[in-house]
Amino acid sequence: MTCTLAPITEFPVFAPAWDAINLLHYRNPLLESRFMSNALEHLGNGKEMIAVFGDPKDPDGLAVLAASRLGTWSTFQASQSPLGAMIIKPGIEVPALGKALFGKMGQTCQIFSITQQDPEILQRPYDQSTLTSLDYIDTARITIDRDFEEYWASRGKNLRHNMKRQRNRLEREGVNIRLEILSRPEEMREGVKSYGDLESLGWKAEKGTAVHLDNEQGRFYAAVLEGYAGSGNARIYRFYYNDVLVAVDMCVFNESAFVILKTTYDESVQTSSPALLMRREYFPPIFDNREAMRIEFYGKVMEWHTKWSDEIRTMYHLNVYRRGLVAKLHRSAMA
Repeated sequence: MTCTLAPITEFPVFAPAWDAINLLHYRNPLLESRFMSNALEHLGNGKEMIAVFGDPKDPDGLAVLAASRLGTWSTFQASQSPLGAMIIKPGIEVPALGKALFGKMGQTCQIFSITQQDPEILQRPYDQSTLTSLDYIDTARITIDRDFEEYWASRGKNLRHNMKRQRNRLEREGVNIRLEILSRPEEMREGVKSYGDLESLGWKAEKGTAVHLDNEQGRFYAAVLEGYAGSGNARIYRFYYNDVLVAVDMCVFNESAFVILKTTYDESVQTSSPALLMRREYFPPIFDNREAMRIEFYGKVMEWHTKWSDEIRTMYHLNVYRRGLVAKLHRSAMA
């Protein structure tokens, strides 16, 4: 295995190879080069590098690297990116990637950290003398292998009863529920703005982490969604109680996976669950029209996730070490 390093400005040069690996092996919408290029543009610092493993004309893998601390390089990881910035062909061994990178970088790199990996994409390797894996989060998905009514009948009786009870109560109180679907590029910025406006009513506004069109993450989501909408692969769902916006989901998808990127709801609503009701409205066509093979949440499993799914898996990080001694010292420091 060989490794070639290139400045991040050359990412467009390697984007076709990146997409070729994804299209052939994974078909994950979050592993498309357009997602990564937007993350780099809006969330990167311009100091990242591209590691090209194998023949640059037909790579075995690519990674976007960032210096995380002295002696350590990691895959670029913005908090808005559910997956680490690496894509490799099946059968490529992670230690071989580390060995190639260490040989290229010399002593300036002692640890290669690979962040936020999905075991459905890269099978979690066993720990070795120079390789350690660490749990990241448990995440949930829903496999779409039947129509919605059959899926819904398989869910817990409490969920189905609760949804029906909530809808009946809203009807008695004269509240009309309405789902609005945004899918055109020119609708995305307004959709992101409405998401940010609703999120800003909750606890994230107090911490300064809410999405806004005038902050980095707001610009990132707007750019991603506009781009994906241009190919028919983005949706923003807005859910209303009468004329009041109470929940928003921002999503990207392809024939393989429907990914809920971000979700927010009106935290002042106490007698019903707007986000759950919203998904009860927009999930059926995804199932019945087979719009994807699965719905991915790609967030830390919460209690409400388990109402929708029994499919839980553990995402993980990897540390690849130049030498066994480095691994022992690092493991001791982390203990």
